Amino acid sequence: MLRPDSSALVSTAWLAEHLDAPDVRLVDASYYLPGEEGDARADYEGEHIPGAVFFDIDEIKDETSPLPHMLPSPEKFASRVRKLGLGDGNRIVVYDRHGLRSAPRVWWSFRIMGHRDVAVLDGGLPKWKAEGRPLDDRPVQPPERHFTARFDRTQVRGKDQLLRNLETAREQVVDARARQRFEGAAGEIWPGRRLGRIPQSLNLPFTDLIDPTDGTLLPEPQLRERFAEAGLDLGKPVVTTCGSGVTACILALGLALVGHRDVAVYDGSWAEWGLPDAETPVASGAGDGEAGAKA
Repeated sequence: MLRPDSSALVSTAWLAEHLDAPDVRLVDASYYLPGEEGDARADYEGEHIPGAVFFDIDEIKDETSPLPHMLPSPEKFASRVRKLGLGDGNRIVVYDRHGLRSAPRVWWSFRIMGHRDVAVLDGGLPKWKAEGRPLDDRPVQPPERHFTARFDRTQVRGKDQLLRNLETAREQVVDARARQRFEGAAGEIWPGRRLGRIPQSLNLPFTDLIDPTDGTLLPEPQLRERFAEAGLDLGKPVVTTCGSGVTACILALGLALVGHRDVAVYDGSWAEWGLPDAETPVASGAGDGEAGAKA
């Protein structure tokens, strides 16, 4: 029987009660997509939950890769988070100002790097603010803390692994993008990418896992319903994907909350697969299970 990972999510009420706990560390992981107006760091400097540090997804990345915000090396990750005062023995809580968008990416990144005591704030900054909870604009300068990185390769997939999976079908691939993008009927956020999806993949827009009334994740029974409606078999391995590896982590978080342990994220996602010279097959339209065609 699947056992939910309830430690992956904390409520605003829980955080308010533990805001001053000596082992709790807060991380603002806000991020804007290409084409969106906004400066996440400036927003953080203007207001953040007291004690939160800013995790820059576009800086704590593999700078040798031409793809957006790919995972950095364990050494770089450890160096950056150590300077943010995040390390061994901390209970890390991650939030973002959209509610639930980029925080799960940072949650997943910490887990990939071996830090399991990390959770996402359910509803994020919007819910925190709506409840009238405290905010701050003062700089946060925590002392450095040792971080032991233990990279877990089982939770991440690359393009070659996804290509092999087209032949073996060992893992189910589920795409968190909006349905029109998945079907190739809408333009891509990342410039120069082809339209469509990975052949044989399923679609579950990340927004389908979020309660529109307060921006929190749906309760476990409803999460299970959404996964079933998308065609996922929770008894089989899953790889999540999206535009660039950010919202795919919302699906990974949801799967953790229903107890699925065999889940990985395709880090490059459509930003890599959809490149015109990627030599990867692309499917489009409303059907599924197509063999696809190189385009």
